[in-house]
Amino acid sequence: MIHIRRKGIIITTLFYTLLTIGCSNSSPTAAETSLPATPSPSAPQVTPDITLPPSASPTSGSDTGNNDSIDKLIAGMTLEQKIGQMLLAGIDGGAPDSEAKRMIAEDQIGGIILYKDNISSLKSMVSLINGLKESNSSNAVPLFMSVDQEGGKVSRMPKEYAAIPANSTIGAAADPQNAHKLGSLLARQVLSAGFNMNFAPVLDINSNPDNPVIGDRSFGNTAELVTRLGIAEMQGIAGEGVIPVIKHFPGHGDTSVDSHLELPVVNKSAAQLAQLEWLPFQAAVKEGADAVMIAHILYPQLDPDKPASLSAEIISGLLRKQMGFSGVVITDDMTMGAITDHYTLPAAAVDTVLAGSDILLIAHGYANEQKVRAALLDSVHSGVISEARIDQSVGRILELKEKYRLSDKPVAVPDLTELNQDIKSWRGTLGQ
Repeated sequence: MIHIRRKGIIITTLFYTLLTIGCSNSSPTAAETSLPATPSPSAPQVTPDITLPPSASPTSGSDTGNNDSIDKLIAGMTLEQKIGQMLLAGIDGGAPDSEAKRMIAEDQIGGIILYKDNISSLKSMVSLINGLKESNSSNAVPLFMSVDQEGGKVSRMPKEYAAIPANSTIGAAADPQNAHKLGSLLARQVLSAGFNMNFAPVLDINSNPDNPVIGDRSFGNTAELVTRLGIAEMQGIAGEGVIPVIKHFPGHGDTSVDSHLELPVVNKSAAQLAQLEWLPFQAAVKEGADAVMIAHILYPQLDPDKPASLSAEIISGLLRKQMGFSGVVITDDMTMGAITDHYTLPAAAVDTVLAGSDILLIAHGYANEQKVRAALLDSVHSGVISEARIDQSVGRILELKEKYRLSDKPVAVPDLTELNQDIKSWRGTLGQ
């Protein structure tokens, strides 16, 4: 344990030093770049402060101006640490168990996602989040603490929080100011509990009335409305200092099956998709979207062999090259039926990284996290994935964490009086 803490202190200090250097115009001196001396065995062990150095408030786009310092930091990381940053995992239960703590402290995963099953009350949720962050205290880089908090039926926050209506309600009013307020209120909810990433807004167009998974999660059935309100919500979330993740690229609106259970197929051409499904995502990218979630949907006319989440044609070709997205690509949950019924998890993990994904979401099963981690490590050792490819993803991840000044500092149980009153007042303007 002493060895791990020393390592954490050294890496954390290097993290600070390099990012601080990256914010200045002067060349670093030898003293600025040297590692600190290893503390003597008798020295007291202090939990490192892993708050990222101060930087400008989050703004649109992914360029933080710290590319050189990020590159230097990556050069000092082990392959295991790099792979860890690419994993965002779920946990079991409402308290950090031994496996969750091991996954964070030893595998050094980059983030955690919490679901409804993990959350029972405000107090227990804050305690859980603080405990997970504490498990990361020996690691240099803070965690993404993420959640799906959309409003409506996809609401993870406990009963102490005032309810936020579904996107369809905001869409009916067709006012981007309401959508911006939606984003701001959602961000204030999650931020109050210690989260720093929200899987919202939904940019899917509700074009198929038989869709079992989108429905009122969408702002509406036109690209113009979804684009206008979706970008406003994205900006509202980011404006409060929470990372928004737009979803589900390239569009989940025209599916008739639930990808949690099986693999949807959308048999549209690129020309058809460009006229509807892609428009909100393309606009969000132009507005500086930080992160995109990739859906598990097969588009045979784009890639007949692999779903979007495993497709180089869709991720690297369409999203990155054609649309110009330079931010973080996150898969939808890799343990969903759309993937596990057709692929082994290790093979799918390697495929999605080769395709261009940066973060792999493994929502369920500690054994699944270990399988994915081992598969990625083996693929680099065998030369299937180059370490330079891993470095690309880790660079994007670290830039995003630095941009939003993520921290593993604990939060107090919040007083929700003002926030809940603001939500209720806003709902009143919507007739709710």
